[in-house]
Order: sequence, then structure tokens, then C-alpha cells
Amino acid sequence: MITVIAKLPIKEGKVEEVSGVFKTLMLNVAKEEGTLLYSLNKEKSKPNTLVVVEQYKDLEAFKFHSSTNYFKEFFAKINPSIDGKPDIAVMEEISRA
Repeated sequence: MITVIAKLPIKEGKVEEVSGVFKTLMLNVAKEEGTLLYSLNKEKSKPNTLVVVEQYKDLEAFKFHSSTNYFKEFFAKINPSIDGKPDIAVMEEISRA
């Protein structure tokens, strides 16, 4: 399993707008066969940082998600609202309880 944690710093006053664009993306992501979890969160200590927690059944599912037209369109829409470099960690699961 592949887990991704993406922290996106968002410009002041743009969090709600970007969250709305995320919700549209998530309608498409919910239909992806290999996507197991796609959760949008707001970091409590940094309210202008959105955190996306993602889980995919395998690397191919992750690559598929990243290659879709709707994902590319989504990123083009939010890119002007990003305030710095996103922090993206891609992890491979070792064990689960």
C-alpha cells in the first residue's frame, strides 16, 4: 500500500476557495478503483495549511491518480493560491495492526 501525506501552504484568504476546488476533485477521486482513502484536512496549528492524506492499493494506482486530466486541471486551478512549496511525503506501508 502507498500512503501520501501532502501539506499545501495556502495564501491568506484562499483556504475556503481551495477547499471547494478540492471537493470537486474528490468527486472524481472517489471513482478511482485503486484509491482507498483521500481525505482533506486543515492543520490546527497552521490554519492556512491544507493536508491531504491519501492511500492507494499500489504504486500503479497512485500513478494513475496523478496522471488523470481532472487532477492536472485541479492543480492548475489551485496553483495560484499555493503559498510556497508543498511538502509531499510518499510512503510504502511496512505493517498494519
